[in-house]
Amino acid sequence: MYDNTCKFIAETFPADIATWLLGEPISLTKLEPSELSAEPIRADSLIFLESEEIILHAEFQTAPKPDIPFRMADYRLRAYRRYPGKQMRQIVIYLRQSGSDLVYQNTFEFDNFRSSFEVIRLWEQPTEIFLQSPGLFPFAVLSQTNNADNVLRQVAGQIERISNNREQSNVAASTAMLAGLVLSKDLINSVLRQEIMRESVIYQEIEAEAMQKGIQQGIQQGVQQGIQQGVQQGVQQGVQQEAVSFVLRLLKRRLGEVKPELQAQIQGLSVQQLEELGEALLDFQSESDLVAWLEKL
Repeated sequence: MYDNTCKFIAETFPADIATWLLGEPISLTKLEPSELSAEPIRADSLIFLESEEIILHAEFQTAPKPDIPFRMADYRLRAYRRYPGKQMRQIVIYLRQSGSDLVYQNTFEFDNFRSSFEVIRLWEQPTEIFLQSPGLFPFAVLSQTNNADNVLRQVAGQIERISNNREQSNVAASTAMLAGLVLSKDLINSVLRQEIMRESVIYQEIEAEAMQKGIQQGIQQGVQQGIQQGVQQGVQQGVQQEAVSFVLRLLKRRLGEVKPELQAQIQGLSVQQLEELGEALLDFQSESDLVAWLEKL
């Protein structure tokens, strides 16, 4: 959840991210991991952004993992193979404070091979950095501060001054998600207005994922236990109807608008088929993948 929120921020506010990580507001566009290699890439925590001259590879990590140095070297070689003339900046951003030595590792080497990358530990970064632009507001609570409550209130004040409703919603929801790493849910909800966050794409996506988990648990463990897991609304309105709505939202997020005839097919699927589609669509790259999946039924 936290890694995906960071990816969403980077995709939505690339200029702010570039200013922070590269030192200048370079115009960046998203580079799909599949463009670097035919081999699978774990895309849950990384984002690739590119301009004509440079590729920015950022890894957002909640906790350190021993394989990070190898992964950074692997991605660097893949990028060089695809774009040998471009510079590349690789940065691992750790979100939650850790005493592990792994958060200080910035090289991968064996024999005569050596690859380096940068590391940012958010809890060591001055708070002021993240109060300069909307795309950085969500990281402020995780910065170097002894009073995260007060920082959240400062950010909330900044968010209230954002005039674009969609931008305001996205920033508020992203801030709430990341603040959950260091602050209680009750405090976050008392500072950030729920009605603003509900319009955010990332808020709706995470809400949909939570509903999917609830539906799956409800199917596997029975309606009563499903209610206890947070799918009261799904049970009241019909599990199948809620599952259809959830799958269509995920497909729109993944592929864009779904054709009416495809929507009609999806509305006729059983709950089990909808659950299977919910898992399969994470690998879809285009509408043709959806069509092919439906044709197999």
